[in-house]
Amino acid sequence: MSDKKYSKKHEWVSLEGDVATVGITKHAAEMLGDIVFVELPDKGKNVEKEGQAGVVESTKAASDVYTPVTGEIIETNQSIVDDPATVNKDPEGGSWFFKVKIKNKSELDELMNKADYEKFAKENSN
Repeated sequence: MSDKKYSKKHEWVSLEGDVATVGITKHAAEMLGDIVFVELPDKGKNVEKEGQAGVVESTKAASDVYTPVTGEIIETNQSIVDDPATVNKDPEGGSWFFKVKIKNKSELDELMNKADYEKFAKENSN
């Protein structure tokens, strides 16, 4: 799996061929607190970069989940719908949200690497 890239909306993406796996960052999971509900996009749905693609709710807040890339949803992670608390345990690993067959790989160039994202998250966590 490739290095992760990060969006300013606190999603991560990793690319394997032309399939992008998307989830929320550890920072986002920590800010949300205990996650109690996850809604994922339907398989086959076309999503636009920075468009709303899901919902995550915690005991503190509800937040939209956005897609950092344009493409078609080809898979969703049912296990996080069945047990939303797993997102808090492994947000940047097994608790991915969905996979997108990516339309335009150049969109990844607009995302941040881990160091840049951590700096961004620290500066914007007020």
